[in-house]
Amino acid sequence: MDETTASDTASDTAADTAADTAADTAVARLTELALGHVLVSLIGLGHRLGLLDALAAGPATSDELAARAGAAPRYVREWLGGLVGGGIVEWDSGTGRYRFAPGYARLLSGATAANTAPGAEMLTRLTAMVPEVADRFRDGAGIPAATYAQRAGASLGGSRRYLYEEQLVPGFLGAVPGLHERLRAGAEVLDVGCGPGQVARLIADAFPASRVTGLDVVPEAIERARAGLGDRPNLDFRVGDAARLDEDGRYDVVLALDVVHDLGRPREALRGVHRALAPGGVLVMVDIAFSADLDEVAGNPGAAQAFGVSVLHCLPISLHGGGEGLGAMWGREAAREMLTEVGFTDVRVHPSPRPQNAVYVATR
Repeated sequence: MDETTASDTASDTAADTAADTAADTAVARLTELALGHVLVSLIGLGHRLGLLDALAAGPATSDELAARAGAAPRYVREWLGGLVGGGIVEWDSGTGRYRFAPGYARLLSGATAANTAPGAEMLTRLTAMVPEVADRFRDGAGIPAATYAQRAGASLGGSRRYLYEEQLVPGFLGAVPGLHERLRAGAEVLDVGCGPGQVARLIADAFPASRVTGLDVVPEAIERARAGLGDRPNLDFRVGDAARLDEDGRYDVVLALDVVHDLGRPREALRGVHRALAPGGVLVMVDIAFSADLDEVAGNPGAAQAFGVSVLHCLPISLHGGGEGLGAMWGREAAREMLTEVGFTDVRVHPSPRPQNAVYVATR
């Protein structure tokens, strides 16, 4: 064998070894992803059924846990087995009791922003939409927001429920200089895309001198919001489209929390908001913090999740009816550009308590 042949053989061997190593790494990662999908599904199921909170109450046998949650023992035992296999729950063979593995109880139970289980339930509801989304890949059409409201119910907003309860006023609104003072003094506030009304209720309760109106295009969402209205004379809800607002100069503050990228006509909606704001009024828009530049977000798990949720939810909604189709990952650059395009002259961006989101403050 001459030197050239030997060199070529060594190079081929090194290339084959590298390819085998890459394949082994890919197999291991795909196996891990498949396990993660199953565990997320089990966590979402446990949240929906109250099993996770029941387990957080203390060690229990499968029968005891089933009794706490009002569930069928045989199903509970199988569910627990999956979480034991995933290292999330531990089993004591001596007592037959189950308990959370260290560190998991805080992250999977309780009415706190640390609880990630509502997000897991949301993801399981969205993955159930895959067959319908696949059809839209073929025809390019969208899916009405009302379909998600009917199929996913409160799970969509539920993924942020505890976060807003803890951080809406001090964190998201607190990021805007002078906003607390304006709301305490009394302001006309519009919550665009209010959904079931949690944000509007929190603001009405925290700032009783302000009057808050929740607006949403989905009648079912407004029905749920009105059901939770309670005794709040400074709060109201109505069905409506921000793009068709005809209340020029009425509002001091307009909120658009995680909603603009879902809109079919985002520019028209933002123009409507601009018209509806009084001079000096502010739009507080919570939306994506990531850049849309793939070179910048490559390998970023948060960006990957945002793209995934966009495929399953945000993009189909925003394409419905011939919409623009921004999607969740439209990017901070496009967000600033669009706000300027519709007439806002002072646009500033602040970090939010949710790392994937930024707080955009645009003044009329």
